[in-house]
Amino acid sequence: MAVADNPFSMSTMFNALPNPKGISGSIPPPGFAPRASATPLHAALFNLMTDGDGVSYFKEMISNSDKTELQRMASLLTSDSDYFMSIVTTKFGSRRVQKLLGKSDDVDAFFCAAILRRFLHITTDKYASYVTIRAMVVFDKVMKKALYERILYHALDLACDQHGCIALNDIITDADDPYYRDQLLELVASNALRLSNDASGNFVVQHVLTLYDSRCIHNIAVNLYGQCIELSFKKYGSYIVEKLLEVEESMVVVVVELLGCDGDRLMRLARNEFGNFVVVKALRFTKMSRMDLFWGLVQKLMPFIRLLRRSHGSNIANILDSFRLRC
Repeated sequence: MAVADNPFSMSTMFNALPNPKGISGSIPPPGFAPRASATPLHAALFNLMTDGDGVSYFKEMISNSDKTELQRMASLLTSDSDYFMSIVTTKFGSRRVQKLLGKSDDVDAFFCAAILRRFLHITTDKYASYVTIRAMVVFDKVMKKALYERILYHALDLACDQHGCIALNDIITDADDPYYRDQLLELVASNALRLSNDASGNFVVQHVLTLYDSRCIHNIAVNLYGQCIELSFKKYGSYIVEKLLEVEESMVVVVVELLGCDGDRLMRLARNEFGNFVVVKALRFTKMSRMDLFWGLVQKLMPFIRLLRRSHGSNIANILDSFRLRC
């Protein structure tokens, strides 16, 4: 079929593109939209997908396109991995590809294959990662399964990336397949120590703890036992330990570790700019449900009350004072 006879009318699209800036459909700069953009049609489509002023034209064109036309558009967009990457790694390109997802299974099949080919690069990119997130919401079960398998394979790489960790958190939250959701939670839990000490990975551990999956929380607590005090000295590590204190079962694991350390180390933790919040939370939560653990902490901290007053631990000293007065 000749281009002129194409029902998607690519030549029509090329000629009809808005041209307020004198866009001629010339090929984008070398290295930006390579190889597949070597035709004027690819260049025109590149402009359509990435031009910040072309929002209304894009919406109108998509609303007037039937499934066959959208399928041909998807085929052209995904005809070359580098070309596809050059589009989805831009702000507007990512948004417009997301708009095309879920239109039909035939259209999604092209995008699914393109995402799988460059999965890690796409899902760790600031803008392109949202294409994967959207795909996991709208794709059918077969395509989702293929993506889930790739996510599991690269989960730790995603977790330890500044953009990938955001994508992984969203994917875990919206996971609608119980098997893969459990697999992802188990993977995070079994690697809790490594992730907790990673600048991006700690956000994944924090996130899964907020899902309040009892099995996952238990597994994280078990895998972090013996490391909770060390984590509590760190900004983000202390957030993780604080979240463990919010659930009774994992709270016991943390407090037992606090009670098992020597008094000097507990005192240093209580005076630390981050650790003091962990100790305060341990006191407050044990007081509500485990008075035996609460009094154990009070007795261990009381000898250091004067030192606590002259540090970040002054809030702990106030708690100790209130109970000393009652006694």
